[in-house]
Amino acid sequence: MDFPYDLNALFPERISVLDSNLSAGRKAHGRPDPLPQVTTVIDELGKASSKAQQLPAPITSAAKLQANRHHLYLLKDGEQNGGRGVIVGFLKVGYKKLFLLDQRGAHLETEPLCVLDFYVTETLQRHGYGSELFDFMLKHKQVEPAQMAYDRPSPKFLSFLEKRYDLRNSVPQVNNFVVFAGFFQSRSGTPPSPLTDQGMYGFFGPTEKSSPKKARGRDQTLFANGKRSGSGGAEGSPLAICSPRGSPPLSPSTSVISSIPFSQCGILPQPGPASPRRGHGPPAGSDPLIPAQRQLQGKTHQTSFSKPDCVSSDACQFPER
Repeated sequence: MDFPYDLNALFPERISVLDSNLSAGRKAHGRPDPLPQVTTVIDELGKASSKAQQLPAPITSAAKLQANRHHLYLLKDGEQNGGRGVIVGFLKVGYKKLFLLDQRGAHLETEPLCVLDFYVTETLQRHGYGSELFDFMLKHKQVEPAQMAYDRPSPKFLSFLEKRYDLRNSVPQVNNFVVFAGFFQSRSGTPPSPLTDQGMYGFFGPTEKSSPKKARGRDQTLFANGKRSGSGGAEGSPLAICSPRGSPPLSPSTSVISSIPFSQCGILPQPGPASPRRGHGPPAGSDPLIPAQRQLQGKTHQTSFSKPDCVSSDACQFPER
């Protein structure tokens, strides 16, 4: 693409890197401001790119480049057009915050470098200019093609990526960006599963992929002396179990919930009189047994305990100072 002014004066290098300043070099003393001409070049390239991709409006313009932290790589051939040079093409990249899905369907929030627009003049395609421009950008940004995301790539661009960089297995996304399998392999660590992403935690720790009924059953597991009772729940999740002073240790065959006087621990109010506990008598000289609570309905886990260390709040005595 040629213009009616000297492009070599505007863009001294074969590949110029433009940012929001729209400046490819220092302004020469005594020469007019090159900004209007640079703006015209960028706008015309954006229009040509949108037309080639059949887009309703240009996605590249001087105003958009000034408003964002993007980089535009502009390739010229300085010998054509009577020595004034022609523009061969451009490549625009920038960082975008994206929500992507990996091969397992897990969500990943990331901010990769993205290819936002890529165009080579139709009459100069298949001459290696696209590869030259893309390789320059990769070296400048120190990034691999598989580590990047691509915004609405055209079929011609996808064919270029497959032929030049062997990028062929794209991972479907719900947005307009295309990423390839190597994108997730280059990320350090393993992305979290969707279950932990959603913060699904039980009473004693993260739940597994199971029904809510099983999760509730796990959460109802009780602990004593910091040891797990039953097979559910998380390791090392302590729950204090109280019994009145003078009560005998719980036998292995005694149900956890049915053998604990919750009213003495301040956990549940005592519903009323109940039948006394059988099979265990108090030691000689100790306080009489406090009636046990009625057994709770439902299944409970079986466990064995050492002699409880804590006593009920009513029986706690502190030495006078």
